[in-house]
Amino acid sequence: MKDLFTSSLGRLRIAGFLEGASLLLLLFVAVPFKYLAGQPQPVQMLGPIHGALFTWFVINTLYVAVEQGWRFKTTTWKVLLACMIPFGTFYIDWYLLRHTSAKKE
Repeated sequence: MKDLFTSSLGRLRIAGFLEGASLLLLLFVAVPFKYLAGQPQPVQMLGPIHGALFTWFVINTLYVAVEQGWRFKTTTWKVLLACMIPFGTFYIDWYLLRHTSAKKE
């Protein structure tokens, strides 16, 4: 668990979780408030947060790919594609990232 917060791969996993969770909040809380209750404020608040988390995930992915020596054709593109598919970050964490051993920093 300690490695989750101290390694770059752990930080990537955290970024993926937060990005996915922000999308869940945006889609299932903020958007219904906007269209069913006429309250656009939650979307206006969560939209930029989700965008920042998305950007953080992409930057972290590229950093970890270089650090871990990932080949673009085999690993990096899968992780980058995952963040563009709704809830893909949860899948890629379960499918790939949790099984990848981090190099000692």
